Amino acid sequence: MPAAHLTIDPQFVVGRIHRRLFGGFVEHLGRHVYDGIYEPGHETADAEGFRQDVIELVRELGVSTIRYPGGNFVSGFRWEDSVGPREQRPRRLDLAWHSTETNEVGLHEFSSWLEKVGSDLMLAVNLGTRGTSEALDLLEYTNIPQGTELSERRRANGRDEPFAVEMWCLGNEMDGPWQLGHRSADDYGKLAARTAKGMRQIDPDVALVVCGSSGAHMPTFGEWERVVLGHTYDDVDYISCHAYYEEKNGDIDSFLASGVDMDRFIESVIATADHVGAVRGSAKRIDISFDEWNVWYIDRYHGVDKIAGIENWPVAPRILEDSYSVLDAVVFGGLMISLLKHADRVTSASLAQLVNVIAPIMTEPGGPAWRQTTFFPFSITSRLAQGESLELKLDSPTYETARFGEVALVDAVATHDAETGRSAVFLVNRSVTDQITVTIDVAGLGDVSVLESHMLSDADIYAKNTLEERERVAPHPNETASLVDGALTIVLPPVSWNAIALG
Repeated sequence: MPAAHLTIDPQFVVGRIHRRLFGGFVEHLGRHVYDGIYEPGHETADAEGFRQDVIELVRELGVSTIRYPGGNFVSGFRWEDSVGPREQRPRRLDLAWHSTETNEVGLHEFSSWLEKVGSDLMLAVNLGTRGTSEALDLLEYTNIPQGTELSERRRANGRDEPFAVEMWCLGNEMDGPWQLGHRSADDYGKLAARTAKGMRQIDPDVALVVCGSSGAHMPTFGEWERVVLGHTYDDVDYISCHAYYEEKNGDIDSFLASGVDMDRFIESVIATADHVGAVRGSAKRIDISFDEWNVWYIDRYHGVDKIAGIENWPVAPRILEDSYSVLDAVVFGGLMISLLKHADRVTSASLAQLVNVIAPIMTEPGGPAWRQTTFFPFSITSRLAQGESLELKLDSPTYETARFGEVALVDAVATHDAETGRSAVFLVNRSVTDQITVTIDVAGLGDVSVLESHMLSDADIYAKNTLEERERVAPHPNETASLVDGALTIVLPPVSWNAIALG
């Protein structure tokens, strides 16, 4: 049986884990808002029309900050459409997803939903079809207490206190040819810098995210970051990263190693940002907001879901409703490991998305809500990963992949909270065939015991939770975990994600 060894020592710290790392993303897309979080006729709907069964699952998921309202949607969005009396709000064509937006749920309603689920608002501004002036208007509407035209309009619309939005995205994926208002790095960088400067004149304490390239696969990647940060370095706090992964052509080995790609992506963006800072002689550090990440079967969207036609503009169509397997959940858990391994610089992240649309939570109109397989790595990691991320010494057997070359079979990260004395270790076994025995040296943690363990695996790696079998897949304790004389031994089944809490 292959074996791996790792050492956990709380003296070797990567960085403090920011709660924003466990953020989510809600876009006006498909059935995410309508028939997802909002369904007035549902038996669990509250007085505002929000499904309480979904609210409970989002709370359990443990998301901190939620990015809204897009995504591609935001680049054609007029924020004024989403406030004021519902009966006066216009229906608009959503060009991003070829749908009709009713604006029935807008800024006020969504903020109320956030209060119910216990998450903060991360607001994106439209720098695609609009610009600096509209962004400043939205900031005035949300954050100025009273006494101005727009703050008073907010109060007249039923919100006396400001929304006090702290984190703002300056557009979305502006290097993508699919994006409304797509432009060059130079043009976008100048616009983002003007907008950021103006927003800080209104509220100096806002945290601003400038658009990075839409992905490491883009021909603009790297040079886009350099040029955009050349314009905005002094005015922003974050640069965004977006990445999605899917199994392609039966290449399971490469798919299981998706975290390697995420690691390289993050480290490349850090290097570029630090280069720009060094050239400027700046002591400031730009962090990463990984504000879109997930497993997403994009090829299926383009081949099956994509809507077209001048007369076909549906409301809340069923699109991007991927059904996730155990294999997908193990890759997903590996991506969370990658984010935690870079907690010193990735201080904000947004799982894209939350309900129905490439989501850990699914709903059926008039019917139940349920957890997809990807729900479990997120909810457990969000709950257990506290304090600081630790640098591990990991010795693992390797395997060969078509996309990433030689890769470790075991990936892992550990966290430690000095205040509570609790630690956690998260591991994936990327082998399709072999179980692996992992020995973990935990002597540096002192006298600890195993508080809880969770394992996600199945003899059928394509097993899923569906409307018909909503609890087919669920985590269970890893009974092999054994702690003796400062050494924790655990057996990882093939294609498995594991979490162990110590204290």
